[in-house]
Amino acid sequence: MIRRTALIATGIAIGAGCATLGQQARALIGAPALAASADTYKYLSLFGDVFDKVRADYVEKPDEQKLVENAINGMLTSLDPHSSYLDAKGFKDMRTQTEGKFGGLGIEVTQEDGLVKVVTPIDDTPASRAGVMSGDLIGAIDDEAVQGLTLNQAVDKMRGAINTPVKLTIFRGKNKDKVELKLTRAEIHIKSVRARKQEDDISYIRISQFNEETAEGLRNAMAKAQQEIPADKFKGYILDLRNNPGGLLDQSIQVVNAFIDKGEIVSTRGRNADETQRYNARIGDLSKGKPVVVLINGGSASASEIVAGALQDHKRATLIGTRSFGKGSVQTIIPLGGASGALRLTTARYYTPSGRSIQAKGIDPDMIILQDVPDELKGKDDTKGEASLRGHLKNGDDEKSGSQAYVPPDEKKDKQLIAAIELLHGKSKAQILAEQNKEIAKDVSKPAAKAAN
Repeated sequence: MIRRTALIATGIAIGAGCATLGQQARALIGAPALAASADTYKYLSLFGDVFDKVRADYVEKPDEQKLVENAINGMLTSLDPHSSYLDAKGFKDMRTQTEGKFGGLGIEVTQEDGLVKVVTPIDDTPASRAGVMSGDLIGAIDDEAVQGLTLNQAVDKMRGAINTPVKLTIFRGKNKDKVELKLTRAEIHIKSVRARKQEDDISYIRISQFNEETAEGLRNAMAKAQQEIPADKFKGYILDLRNNPGGLLDQSIQVVNAFIDKGEIVSTRGRNADETQRYNARIGDLSKGKPVVVLINGGSASASEIVAGALQDHKRATLIGTRSFGKGSVQTIIPLGGASGALRLTTARYYTPSGRSIQAKGIDPDMIILQDVPDELKGKDDTKGEASLRGHLKNGDDEKSGSQAYVPPDEKKDKQLIAAIELLHGKSKAQILAEQNKEIAKDVSKPAAKAAN
């Protein structure tokens, strides 16, 4: 999730993460708790010695700025999968992306084992239209291997001028099946909120990520639904957060606040007790108490988990789908001034109103419903989740892996959406689950097709 202060708006950084930005964040650097010891100065002296040796004796004259930047990034990436260094261009790109408009392919990514891993393709972008899937590993961009590149360098290669081609070499599923896709770059203008009337008496609202437009988009969608659907016929809301990788903290808080008007929404806790912050709801339930169903899956991360966890803890919504990603940490964006870029540093964990930590565990839905996955995608439709990322923040012995992240393109085959509609139309949870189990049993009992002679 991304947190921001009044100084400057921050946004989604590449990957399923959160961050903070501003004067408050910069104060972290000079905190007394971080006073350097004698050993620290010794190690810094060692770094200086190595830097001087490389600069003086390397076989070719190195780029000194790149040496320092790579050293900084190496230090940060060794901490956890979500801390990194943003050079001036990367910092600018991140702020642009927060605004919901940027150039590229439309993929949220992180890094795993030296490869670029797709968290989720963004709705209605070149990536989603080409069939890029959550969990895909990008091994090469325009036939150049990404092994050895930083995440920011790999992302830069996927960006470029609008209408220019790019080739992705992807490894998919347990067997790492090789898939080559040719895409055309486009201006990615993310419409964070999409809404429609469902079955004439339900408001379906899809949030693809949490950017600066999300809260306003949600308010507009809810107002329009209340105009279109008579109050006496209005059955409730379906809030679809599946494959939503997260985004701005303040936007996720406002989304929760649209459905509740009292109580805690989320808390963030840093290394020291005095860094704890609690965010509470303000009066004004925009949903007017109508029932809410939230859809989540293995691609729902960070700010999505904040919303799902808060509404679940307040018993304000029924969660349907599969376990979420498990991204339960907050990254602070710390500007370094001038053209020096910024640090993206993990500074806190977040907790649901009941005190649950989502880190490496995720949110378990109230109703677990699996989708029917096409044969060609079976075994390739799951995300491993936060717990599978090397160097992730640990969370006790009860860590959990990811889950199914497949959403059928045809809503008539979308079992999770169908269950949400049935629930709002009055069918009981037990009845819906019983029918789902019957379907599963029926599929299992079908005889295997015989091969033709």
